[in-house]
Order: sequence, then structure tokens, then C-alpha cells
Amino acid sequence: MKIEIWSDIACPFCYIGKRKLEKAIQKLPDSSSIQIEWKSFQLNPDLQTNENQNTLTYLSQTKGWTLAQTKQMTAQVAAMGREEGLNFDFEHTIVANTKQAHRLLHFAKEKGKQNELKERLFQAYFEEGKNIDQQETLVHCAEAVGLDREEAKQVLDSASFDPEIDQDVYESRLIGVQGVPFFVFDRKYGISGAQPDEVFDQTLQQALDEVK
Repeated sequence: MKIEIWSDIACPFCYIGKRKLEKAIQKLPDSSSIQIEWKSFQLNPDLQTNENQNTLTYLSQTKGWTLAQTKQMTAQVAAMGREEGLNFDFEHTIVANTKQAHRLLHFAKEKGKQNELKERLFQAYFEEGKNIDQQETLVHCAEAVGLDREEAKQVLDSASFDPEIDQDVYESRLIGVQGVPFFVFDRKYGISGAQPDEVFDQTLQQALDEVK
């Protein structure tokens, strides 16, 4: 069974949703037939990277919230993350365009390391305060999951995988993706957002039952 996931690295609910899906898969007696593919989706493709701005100030400015309201909202998301063992640090999360990270994820897919790189990028962005639009950060993440440093640099220095990224976005429109994360099970069932655990459990089992 194939699970396709449209997501963006700069989306905390995508990181939470990843953990929820992993928990559901771990409950299965046999998960060897499950294939996961991460699809590109940029929440803000025109975003300008700004190393001097964190998520709190960015959200406050763009949403029209006070800083106090922003801290309250992100604290709720951080609490959800802690339930999944994640440590969101929005105060140090750098506002960054994610196009280069998506390009690297397509490269990692070719090398069989996409899921590992997705995890490493989430960690670097949300927990370590790294600039994921910076080449050295991305290359370091690639190396950490066993990808070749020079090959990763070549990908980032070029327009490699732009057609693949565009295709992912096109497919998301075709199937009606309005937001991320969006999980698609064998192109039959979908889950939008980081839903409760039982939704992942039930949908995964339903999809598997149809494969049998």
C-alpha cells in the first residue's frame, strides 16, 4: 500500500501528523507492504527568507495578532507536539522559504532516503532553529541521513526537480488538497490535518483491508 503525504517543512501540523501516522503503522502486525512518499506543497511559495525574524514575529505581523496572542496560539501547538514527543521552539524558528528543501527531498526520494530526510528537516527547522533555505544547513541534513554531500550541493545549485515539485502541486489541486498535511492512502482514502489517533488507525486499517 502506498501512502502519499502532501506537506511543507514549515508546517508544525505536518510534523505532528507524521508522528501520528507512524504510531498507527507501528500498531500493525506487519507493515512491510507500506510505502510512504512525501509530496511537495509550499504554504507560502513567495516567502522571503529572513534570518532575523522568527515564527512568532512573522505570524504576529502577517495574521494581525498581538505578540501575546501569537505566543498563546503557538503554545497550544507546542503542547500538541509534546504529546507526540516533539519539542517545538517557535521563538528560534527562522522564517525561510522551503523550495530548496523540497528540491532536496525529491533527490532523497531517488536515493531511497526521503522519509529520513523529511524527519531531519523537520527537526532542524522546528527544534534546532536552523535556516532550511541555507545551503550548508541542507547539505548537513543530507549528509546526516547518508546522502552524498557533493551530489546534494549540485542539486541545490541547479533547478533540479522543479518539474517534480510542480507536478506534486498540480496533483494536489486535482485531488482537492486545501491544506497540509494531507494523507492519501492508495488514492482511495484521505486524511486532512493532524487528526486524532483513531482516525489514522481506522483509515489505515480500512485501506489495508481493501488491499487483501
